This record gives sequence, C-alpha cells and structure tokens, in this order.
Amino acid sequence: MSSTPYVPVGGGETREFAYDYDDEHGQGLVTFAGVMLMIAAVLNTLYGIAAIDKANFFVHDARYVFGELNTWGWFLVALGVVQFFAALAIWRGAPWARWFGVVCASGNAILQMLWIPAYPVLAMTILAFDVIAIYGLLAYGGRRRAAREARARAESRAGR
Repeated sequence: MSSTPYVPVGGGETREFAYDYDDEHGQGLVTFAGVMLMIAAVLNTLYGIAAIDKANFFVHDARYVFGELNTWGWFLVALGVVQFFAALAIWRGAPWARWFGVVCASGNAILQMLWIPAYPVLAMTILAFDVIAIYGLLAYGGRRRAAREARARAESRAGR
C-alpha cells in the first residue's frame, strides 16, 4: 500500500484530487457546532446564575444525586464560561479546539443529564445541542487544517 495519492498517467504538475473538494465539505457543520456550543454556553451561564440566585424558574423540591440547586448552578456557570472559550477556539480554527469542544460538549451532556430534575425541557434541549456539536466536531473537525492546506496549494498554483 502506498501512502502517496494516485497520480494519473500524464498527470504532470496540474493535479486535482477528488478529496480536495471533500475537505471543504462539512466546514459549515464545524462552524455550526461552534454556534451550538456558544448557545449552550450562554444558556448554561444564564440558568446557572438563576440557580445560584434561587430564582423561581426551577423546581425547588427536586432531588439530586449530590448537592443542591445552588451547587449545580455553580457547575453550570463554570461550564458555560469554558464552553464560551471552546466556541471561540473552534471558530478561530485552532488545531486543539476540536477536542476541547468535544470534551466541553460531552461534559455538558453529562451535566445536563444530572440537571434534568430541575428543568427537564431545558436540559433535554441543551443535550440535543451537545449531541449536534459533538457530531459536527468529530465528523468534520479534523478536516479544517487539510482544507486550509488544500486552499493554500490551489492559491500557490494559481499564483505561479
């Protein structure tokens, strides 16, 4: 097996590969994953502050595995801030941002499952955001660097 790409006979220097275009495919979903993380970050921060403040928005007699509503509020605020930075890093295109976003979204999915007694509809909605973000980052997040390199190659060939 060869690790070099297939070069057709007589291909010369003007090679176009079928997978160069595929690298561009899915970048919208990566950006969308960043948007989903940002929405989850804003909601987590707002609802975490509401939980810390003991707002009448949440079910106050809910039973939790450990802690109370105030404790979960602090968890949500902290995770919301971390998710905010993860979304910014994804939009910036940092190489480590893909995995940082997956960790943030996975941690938030677990936290939302534990948050269900306080506000089930909100928890399930944010959980759906997390699943979409995880899919987008895992399926297409690694192609951003390859797409940038393919675009640079195409520009350098056009500039010659």
